[in-house]
Amino acid sequence: QVQVVESGGGLVQAGGSLTLSCAASGSGFSINAMGWYRQYLGKQRERVAIITSGDTTNYADSVKGRFTISRDNAKNTVYLQMNSLKPEDTALYYCNANLRYSGATFSYWGQGTQVTVSS
Repeated sequence: QVQVVESGGGLVQAGGSLTLSCAASGSGFSINAMGWYRQYLGKQRERVAIITSGDTTNYADSVKGRFTISRDNAKNTVYLQMNSLKPEDTALYYCNANLRYSGATFSYWGQGTQVTVSS
């Protein structure tokens, strides 16, 4: 049984910083990639940042230079350091883990964590 659990959301003023964490727990899997997505009310989920098992990273243009994704392999955990936050970063942030398990690839989502940036 694999679980993906996020933490670290909250309320912050514009210009401030937050760090989100996401841990994949369970056994018998290997990680292909993990990433962060966000969803605005009434909109589709969009990718924010991903990091692969080879440490290749990819960012949405809107967060480049402000957000940094990193991971701790020993803990199966990925982090999203968010700096210079803007009100338009306000959204529900989801963690995704793309895992290899029992010879197949699966995509797991966390429950989401709210980030609210006040102006």
